[in-house]
Amino acid sequence: MKIEHRVSERHVLTVVVDNEPGILAKITGLFTARGYNIDSLTVADISEDHAISRITIVTGGPPQVIDQIMAQLDRLVPVHRVTDLTEEGPHVERELALVKVKGSGDDRVEALRIAEVFRANVVDTTTQSFVFELTGAKDKIDSFIGLMRELGLVEVGRSGIVGMMRGSEGA
Repeated sequence: MKIEHRVSERHVLTVVVDNEPGILAKITGLFTARGYNIDSLTVADISEDHAISRITIVTGGPPQVIDQIMAQLDRLVPVHRVTDLTEEGPHVERELALVKVKGSGDDRVEALRIAEVFRANVVDTTTQSFVFELTGAKDKIDSFIGLMRELGLVEVGRSGIVGMMRGSEGA
């Protein structure tokens, strides 16, 4: 008897919705009720009149689960469009992180040197600490944070993934 292994794949979904109270709770409730995990979640108003928002969800599962998630999201009334960027083709993903590092002497100099290599901006500084702002792919941010751990990492704040299709077409 052949045993089938279900491979869990990472997917970036964008959901365009009416910007109204309770929609985010409905969407996260859909995930919770079915035992689906959300790895990253970002929401922002995207229209001039503040009527439409874009939700970016990073989740994982076998293809059948992702299809089911998309179908269930598409059935929610205030949802205009659900797109799986992972399946649609080439897309751009970015994340923002604020990283606070304390230190003095050589550690302080090394933190600034590493920040320059990663193109991180200093957005706050005291004589004992820095707050760096860094944008990029998840792996880049993970690497930067790993290096800063050795130099006096204090705190990290991350925005979560935001994604968009490449090219001239909208999602």
